[in-house]
Amino acid sequence: MKLSREDLIESEATMNQMRNAIYHLQRFMKLNGITEIREKMRRMGRNIARSYVNYWIPIEFIDLNNVNNAIATIYRKILDSSVSVDVNESNQTILVKDNDCALCKYKFDDIEIAGCEIIAGLVSEMINLINEKRVNQNKLKLELMDITQSFTFGDKSCLQIYKYKFGGK
Repeated sequence: MKLSREDLIESEATMNQMRNAIYHLQRFMKLNGITEIREKMRRMGRNIARSYVNYWIPIEFIDLNNVNNAIATIYRKILDSSVSVDVNESNQTILVKDNDCALCKYKFDDIEIAGCEIIAGLVSEMINLINEKRVNQNKLKLELMDITQSFTFGDKSCLQIYKYKFGGK
């Protein structure tokens, strides 16, 4: 059976296989001396977003008024997860807390990089791509800063921190 990317978006992909593959990939990369694994995982997420926006976007543009809803919708649609989103305007950050992360379900003693690095790369890139088409100097752009908590490390939730800024053409 040959599935298109659009078919895959509409299907219920098994997260267990993806989650397991991510950690096996990390182990393989580490064993073979591959460096910058965190950046490679974030790039993986950005690449997924570049394909995904060709088939589905949650909204036509994203700003501070709807960023909470847009991020929550991305998590719900793509990862079947509900998240809490907190925008801190004083330091221009967005905290996303996921209590049921699709890629970080278990603690691994031999893993140093959370699977949700991929998710965070996807979310930030998807928002940037959606807003890229806007002809507005104040369009919202996201950059992943850090994953400060993860089930992978034994935490009770995953917590991603994004920095946002305004600008662009």
